[in-house]
Amino acid sequence: MKVEWSEPAIVDLDGIWEFIARDSPRYATATVNRLGDAVAALETFPRMGRRIPEVDDPDARELIVGSYRVMYRAEADRVLIAGVIHGSRDLKGLGEPWDPSQR
Repeated sequence: MKVEWSEPAIVDLDGIWEFIARDSPRYATATVNRLGDAVAALETFPRMGRRIPEVDDPDARELIVGSYRVMYRAEADRVLIAGVIHGSRDLKGLGEPWDPSQR
């Protein structure tokens, strides 16, 4: 299965790195690498993540990686990484981070 990162998800990942790197570039890189490693597993197991509790759509799924929620869509021919947000963030007011077309 092909895994693709949406533009909003790439922006999210860059923002995570920049925020953590203020204190520790090394830890920022480790965190981003851990997120990337988790996403790579979706190539083999595209439905390994749980359904997003706030969404009534079986294709909207997420991986919990440390303190982050990696939201993605498991489609017929690909996995689209839609967004990456900190788990403490309230989804209200964020639009639909699991749907990159809404961001």
